[in-house]
This record gives sequence, C-alpha cells and structure tokens, in this order.
Amino acid sequence: MNCKGNYFLIGPMGAGKTSVGRHLAELIKLDFVDSDTEIEARTGVDIAYIFEKEGEEGFRRREKKIIDEISSREGVVLATGGGVIMDAENRKNLSSRGYVIYLYTNVKKQVERVKKGRERPLLTNKDPEKILKDLMEVRDPLYREIAECVITTNGRHINSIAKEIFDTLK
Repeated sequence: MNCKGNYFLIGPMGAGKTSVGRHLAELIKLDFVDSDTEIEARTGVDIAYIFEKEGEEGFRRREKKIIDEISSREGVVLATGGGVIMDAENRKNLSSRGYVIYLYTNVKKQVERVKKGRERPLLTNKDPEKILKDLMEVRDPLYREIAECVITTNGRHINSIAKEIFDTLK
C-alpha cells in the first residue's frame, strides 16, 4: 500500500467524493472527513447559508482553514469541496501532505447527480449544465496538476471506484 498516511479526494461536485471517500476509508481502515460536513458541523449552519451570509469568499476562507487543519493530520481520507483547488495554498497543502486522487466525471453525469443531492449554492437559480461546464474548464487543469491518479466515475458504483483506488494504492 502506498502510505503517505493521508488520501485526499478532489474533483467536481457530483463526482462522488463523499460516498467514495467513506467506502475507501473503510477499506483502508482510516478516519473519513468531508470538508463541507466539517464546516457545517463547526458553524452550525449549512453551506448554502454561509454562501448567503458571507458569499463565496467567506466560505472559501473557512474552507482554507479546514483544509489546512485536516490535511495536517495523519491517517485520514478527506473528501474536499469542488472548488478547493482554486486556492494555491490548498493545492500545495493537499499535494504535499497526502496522496491526491482526482475523481473525474463528465458534465452530463454531474448534472444528473447534483439534481438528486443536497443544495449546491453555485447552482442556485441558474443553468446547472452551463455553470458546471464553465467550472470544469477552469478547474480540470488544476485538479490534474496535483492529482497522483485520476479515476473516472461516470456510470460506476461507489464500491468499484473505491476498490480501484484501493488496488492502485497497493
């Protein structure tokens, strides 16, 4: 097993970072943390409320602090928010403190998946497909810049994705 001690899942919203991360953490017997869930637990409000009251900039400040703290731990599988890689310090911390796994999914699959899940502040009252496409154009190169492996999640079950990652780490 490739043991840097930490495993960081990056990728766009709807790629399956949280679901895959939970399963992967079980397979490799490490703690699982979702950065968005951690922010919500510490603030007592959901991400949408933070965006509403503090804007994206306020949310990103909180996210940066959480990423710095959690990536400094040992033995963690961390599912990050889709925009985490927009900050250069986050990219540096993730790439230097653990094994970075990019969960890639195409925009069509993202649109399908985000319709079902929790509220996504960046998509509220807008054209989700166009926004996701625009975000992917900017973020994909940044994901790839720090990823040590890229796993495509389109049309796949979380168990098979986690197993592929597990096998890659051996």
